[in-house]
Amino acid sequence: MNGSAYMRDGIGDPRHNLGRHVDGAPFEVAHAELLAALAGRPLVAIDRFGTVLRTGYTGPNPVEALRPALSIGCYPAWDPALPGMVVAAEDRTSVRSVAERQGWLRRVRHDAARHLVKLDRPPVISTCFAGAQLQELAHGGTIAAIDPGVRATIEARHLFDDLLRAAGVPAVARIRCVPAERLPGLAELRRAVGTERVVVQAGGGSGGRGTVIVSGEDDMGRAARLLGPYRVAAYVEGRPCAVTVLSVPDGAGGVSVYVDRPAHSATGVAELGVGPLTSAGHDWSRPWPVPAAALLVDCAERIAVWGWRRYGVAGLFCLHALLTPGERVYLSAIRWRYDESTEASAANQQAVGVPPFVLAHLTVMSGGRVSWLGEPHEFNQLSLLRAARPGGPFSVRVRLRNESPVRIAPGHPPGVYRLDRHGHPHWVRRGAHPADARADDGEFLLAGLPAPDVVCHPGADLATVEAVTDGSTQPFLDPGGASSFTRRVAAAVHRLFQPHDP
Repeated sequence: MNGSAYMRDGIGDPRHNLGRHVDGAPFEVAHAELLAALAGRPLVAIDRFGTVLRTGYTGPNPVEALRPALSIGCYPAWDPALPGMVVAAEDRTSVRSVAERQGWLRRVRHDAARHLVKLDRPPVISTCFAGAQLQELAHGGTIAAIDPGVRATIEARHLFDDLLRAAGVPAVARIRCVPAERLPGLAELRRAVGTERVVVQAGGGSGGRGTVIVSGEDDMGRAARLLGPYRVAAYVEGRPCAVTVLSVPDGAGGVSVYVDRPAHSATGVAELGVGPLTSAGHDWSRPWPVPAAALLVDCAERIAVWGWRRYGVAGLFCLHALLTPGERVYLSAIRWRYDESTEASAANQQAVGVPPFVLAHLTVMSGGRVSWLGEPHEFNQLSLLRAARPGGPFSVRVRLRNESPVRIAPGHPPGVYRLDRHGHPHWVRRGAHPADARADDGEFLLAGLPAPDVVCHPGADLATVEAVTDGSTQPFLDPGGASSFTRRVAAAVHRLFQPHDP
């Protein structure tokens, strides 16, 4: 595929791309190369969501090779995003809760092992990251993730600034910080980073775990409960953001780096039941200031090259950052894995006539060759062009705000919905891809709704709201607030549920 094909037929304009037909040749090549890399081995997905990878095997130009033969997760799948076989913890427990969300792999371990040993060949396992439990489950299969020890080092918070310096990330993109084996007093921390509010981090967790924003002495107790070593950073007022990055060995000893258009995010959105420092979703439709987006792309390229040279790692990773009101960008974390934003971000790649990055990721991790991506510089320039314009997909997380358990009323499966004039949601049609719903026409996809027999407890995931927009519909107003559209949809989602009477 020649790089100029990215712009063919108006595909580069986000107002004309999502959901329209594009040249299918790259998708056919990608399908064939993934099959060749799998070499007859079944593809197995292990992820909280039973429909992980669905953006690639549904929607425009679907790639059937991405549909897992077996999916192991917490939440079940739905038509038209059904894998060959699904093992879902929720089908066994009929409970959706914070505890189930965090411990689902233990619930399905024995059932999953039975299905895995029935496979004709050792599988290729698509997962966020490898670990002891997954190694045990794999039974000789290939885990499509980087070495867990390398990942832990790359994602370690106290090593983050050292990593950025080693990768040659410009100082203007680095937050002032200091490492610490033990936490000194608040006054010393403030002097070290030069701000009244400081951010104390430890470990390599995500979703706000391992991070405490310290505004005064009352917060130091919570910070001290974190297990060091620590990263103590200056507090930066800014909007959370993220960008999906793909590095692919170029056959000449280096890597080609492809950077998606960056997303704006929001955290701690109370209307959505999302707690402090936890992501409420991602929005690729909101325009970016070009200098900030260009710096983010440059940093992503440098980190990808460093990861290859230092550890020999390639594939997908996500770079997190903050965009300040003054349009400066500061890097905040790296997740060298399939990230929570990766699923919906695949719609961006499809929109410019390119198969989802995860196809190349799985091909690389399976030892195969990737030839369909074209010139990385041209792709990244197109990402910058599109980032400066309105329009694109978005994804919003909705969790149960109620203090008592609920169950969904019968007759409300996942799919595309609309609101009536009273604000009640009505199912319109089947769907499993963000481009199946156009927010500007009043549509939205509710992905991952539970079955009527599932009891949802406070804090449980109720659904993910996905759609595409030309920029007229905004999911978030600010870093911590939902738009009127999102508030209406979130309220409508809660109306689908009724109190659970034991």
